[in-house]
Amino acid sequence: MQFGRSYEEFEVGAVYKHWPGKTVTEYDDHLFCLLTMNHHPLHLDANYAGETTQFGKNVVVGNYIYSILLGMSVPDVSGKAIANLEIESLRHVAPTFHGDTIYGETIVLDKWESKSKDDRGVVYVETKGYKQDGTVVCLFKRKVMVPKNNYLDARGGEQPGRPVPAEPPATN
Repeated sequence: MQFGRSYEEFEVGAVYKHWPGKTVTEYDDHLFCLLTMNHHPLHLDANYAGETTQFGKNVVVGNYIYSILLGMSVPDVSGKAIANLEIESLRHVAPTFHGDTIYGETIVLDKWESKSKDDRGVVYVETKGYKQDGTVVCLFKRKVMVPKNNYLDARGGEQPGRPVPAEPPATN
């Protein structure tokens, strides 16, 4: 299984469909809110959301959806990244609710070689998140510094630092 890509493996216009999707539970949403100190009742208080909002129920906190999509994209986009340079834009375009399943895909918008180091380049991508019915819920663009093949070769190849399993002891 591939984990990330080198600069040479990215092609402008390529689309990576991230798999599998993630069904968002109430527990996931509430835990994320509590961990990040976002105590807005729209996300945590079913009575408040039901009585006072246009949705009539809790809305999943948007940064959790962004985090899911960012994580989904790692095996296809940034698994070999030297650095995540910039999140250029982040848009939440539709709400997500408990029980929705999030899917994601990323398109390569551009790429360019580093001006200061010849062993790396920058990849510019846009990730789109959508629900089980196809409704787009989140879009973000980011720039990722990725290694070229010569960078990887100089540091031990595809999986640097991976140990070699020892032979098990002989049995009598």
